[in-house]
Amino acid sequence: MKKRTHGFQVLLPLSVLAILILINLIKGADYFSVTLINGALYGNIPNILFGASELVILAIGMTLVTSSSGGQDISVGVAATISSSVFVRVLLGSASITWTTILVAFLISCLVGIVIGAFNGSLVAMFNVQPMVATLILFTAGRSIAFLIDGRLSPILANDLTSQIGSVIPGVPIQTPIILTAVFIAVVAVFLKATNLRLYSEAVGINPRAARLNGIDPVRIKLLTYMILGVCTAVAGFIAVTKAGRHDSVNLLKFCEMDAILAVAIGGNPLGGGRFSVSGSIIGAYTIEVLNRTLLRLEVDPETIKAFKAVFILVLMVVSSPVVRAYAAKGVARLRARLDATVAKKPRDPEREEA
Repeated sequence: MKKRTHGFQVLLPLSVLAILILINLIKGADYFSVTLINGALYGNIPNILFGASELVILAIGMTLVTSSSGGQDISVGVAATISSSVFVRVLLGSASITWTTILVAFLISCLVGIVIGAFNGSLVAMFNVQPMVATLILFTAGRSIAFLIDGRLSPILANDLTSQIGSVIPGVPIQTPIILTAVFIAVVAVFLKATNLRLYSEAVGINPRAARLNGIDPVRIKLLTYMILGVCTAVAGFIAVTKAGRHDSVNLLKFCEMDAILAVAIGGNPLGGGRFSVSGSIIGAYTIEVLNRTLLRLEVDPETIKAFKAVFILVLMVVSSPVVRAYAAKGVARLRARLDATVAKKPRDPEREEA
C-alpha cells in the first residue's frame, strides 16, 4: 500500500513535468541539446538543475516540517538570508579566504540556521502556535536582521574559490551547485533510511496523541524537523550567495517560500501533515523551475509570468485535490465494475472450452 501511495504521489509531478517538456520540444527540437563551454556543460537541462538548486534543498526541509507539524514555514527565504549573511561576514572578516575558512564560515552559518529552526520549532512544538503565524515573526523582521549583520549594503565576495562554488570548479564539467544539491539529496536519503524520522514524522503529523501513546515525543520530533529545515536554509543560502557573488539582504531568495510550499504540494504531499514523499517534492521543485523557464521560452512578458503561473498552479491544485481524487477513484471503480460485468455476461464458446 505504501509503495502504491508513493507511486501515485510521484505520478502527478512527473506528468506535469512531461507535459512541460513536450511543450518545449514543440517549441524547439533542440531542447535537450548540451554544449561544452570552457570545460563546463551548458544547456536547458543543466540550467534547470542549476537554477533549482536552492529550491530543491528548501523543498526537502519544508516537506519534513509539513509532515510533522501540519503547517508550513514561510520564513525559509529570510532564514537563508540571515545564515548566508553570517557566512559572508565571517568569510570577509578572516585574514585570507581559503577552503578551510570557507568550511568554517559555512559550518557557522549552519549553526545559525539550526538556531533559527529551533526558535521557530519551539514556538510551534512547545507553545502550539500555528506554523505560519510562528514563522511570520521572522518573515517580517528577518531581512532587517540580515542587513544589520552585513554591516554595509550588499558586501561583495570577490574571490576565486567562492566563485567556483557558485559556478564551476576547473576540470569539473558539471556546475558546482548541481553537485552540491545531488550530495545533499543523497545525505538526506541515507539519513531517512538509517533513522526512524520518516515514521515518527508521519505518525506525529497524522495523530500526535496516538504517537505519544506509542512512545514518540511530538515536541521533540517537530523541533527536530524545524532544526533540519534550518540546516536546509543555511545550505540554500550558501549556494545562493556564492552564485550571486555578493550578499543582497533585500532580494536574496525573495519569495522563495511560496515556491517551496508549492513544490511540496505539487509533489503530492498533503499540506495538513502525515505521509510524505521527498522525491515528489524534489520533482515538484524542478517542475516549478521548468515552468518558469518554459514561460520565458514562450516569450511571455515577465510581468505577466506570475499570472500565468498562478493559473497553472490553481488548475494543478484542483486536479490534485482530495475531492477530485475521490471522484476519480469512484470513476475508475465504476469502470472496472462495468468491465467485469461485461466479461461475466459474455457468452461462452463450448468449442473453445472443450479444446
